[in-house]
Amino acid sequence: MCAKTITLGPSEPKTFSSGHRRFRLILWMLGGVILVVLCMALLGSKLLIADDPVPSHVDAVVVLQGSIGAERARMAGAALLLQNGVSDRILVSIPRESYWGQSVRPIASTFIEKNYGAAVASKTDFCETGPDVDSTRQEAEAVNACIQQRHWSAVAIVTSEYHTRRAGFLWRRVRHTPTRVWIEAVADPDFQRQWWRSRQSAKIFCLELSKLAWTYVAER
Repeated sequence: MCAKTITLGPSEPKTFSSGHRRFRLILWMLGGVILVVLCMALLGSKLLIADDPVPSHVDAVVVLQGSIGAERARMAGAALLLQNGVSDRILVSIPRESYWGQSVRPIASTFIEKNYGAAVASKTDFCETGPDVDSTRQEAEAVNACIQQRHWSAVAIVTSEYHTRRAGFLWRRVRHTPTRVWIEAVADPDFQRQWWRSRQSAKIFCLELSKLAWTYVAER
């Protein structure tokens, strides 16, 4: 009998199964997510904060609206600037009415005099905004009208530190105003720079970051 000769051809390249490819893809995606989370944890709060060095003197400091805790922190920061001689006046942005139809001005005035004294209260003005004002851009436009009525040429906007970058971007885009604007950041009791350590801080961070991204896209 003649022996059969078997010819071995070149070996075929090894191929991964579709299941193996999907597993590798998932690992890469998971690694990317972890990397993004780490970057956001280490640098995230810096994306939101843009504190300007306020000059030695401005005509007024402007307190923006916020939550109860934020409003008190912002008012405290404004009162300190006034007491230190950095500002001549305080302008507080307030809604014209509360949720229950009450006028906010007398309540705010009483609170300021009780907590910061008659001297601060006597140098505090109010800028009332209507119910149609429900964004930082709309508030900037409404309050800017109050600023122009007083002919102020330099103001510092006092707001929570996580709100400073977005507020600064929007305030500097208010048109037809000669007023120079600086942004003064104050620590907010509801927000920690290590935002991942508390549920409230994480909620504020995610919401503010999404608003900041939208602002840069839609407001240009």
